[in-house]
Amino acid sequence: MDFELSLKQTVEKFGLAADKSLGQNFLLDQNVTDKIIALSLLCQGLEDFSAFSVFEVGPGPGGLTRAVLSKNPKSLCVVEADERCVNIMQDLRRQVQTPFEIIFGDALETDFSQQGEMPRQVVSNLPYHISVPLLTGWLKNMGAYAALTLMFQKEVAERITASIQTKAYGRLSVLAQLTAQIDKLMDLNPQCFVPAPKVWSSVLLFRPLETRLSLKDLEKVEKLTTAAFSQRRKMIRQSLKLFAGLEDACAAAGVPLTARAEEITPLQYLKMARILFAS
Repeated sequence: MDFELSLKQTVEKFGLAADKSLGQNFLLDQNVTDKIIALSLLCQGLEDFSAFSVFEVGPGPGGLTRAVLSKNPKSLCVVEADERCVNIMQDLRRQVQTPFEIIFGDALETDFSQQGEMPRQVVSNLPYHISVPLLTGWLKNMGAYAALTLMFQKEVAERITASIQTKAYGRLSVLAQLTAQIDKLMDLNPQCFVPAPKVWSSVLLFRPLETRLSLKDLEKVEKLTTAAFSQRRKMIRQSLKLFAGLEDACAAAGVPLTARAEEITPLQYLKMARILFAS
């Protein structure tokens, strides 16, 4: 798909400089954004987005937006908090035939699960300062999405995918791994961005697991992991001692009372949480 201006020309036309308060680091290399989308589709066994309503948070100058549009989405909805980028999206919308909605607002207050037709996909170079709360909200309602293709700071991506008995393993690891199959698509050097951040970035693909957990179950797990990881160096017989029935829950889940938070698998946390908060 051909667009009237390149990404760099678009930035110049609209006088777009990254705003630190909005967590902006722009990807201006269309080869990179095209590769992200190509890898996501390949991993999903898809040729394009023609069957999907696609949503994007913080499109900025539109690199990922263009890559998505080039793969024929059934519809596209972008959420942008920067009026300058809204203007770019309006200019881009004028050039395509795809049903294209632009929301000028806060992504944290936008519920994609109530918009568009299923199946839905989310694609985003997430604003890093709100990436975790955005992801948490989507994971708690993972059944509403066919896939999420998301870019994070590499450190956050490592927390999401961390194995037990590692320093990176924590509450986010447990929630993500209980709700989604997670594939790492690629890492990005800071020099891919303008301005260049001080950290590397990683792109992850999330797909819902066949076994869907209820919101109530996930809230139970959150309550338990919050307590466990807030004192992660202590044995759980100490960090979780305020929970009645801890010994029985641990026995049922095959978890010794001498275990520490990072030694308990996501499925063990789920089993313990269901027993501890059965009511």
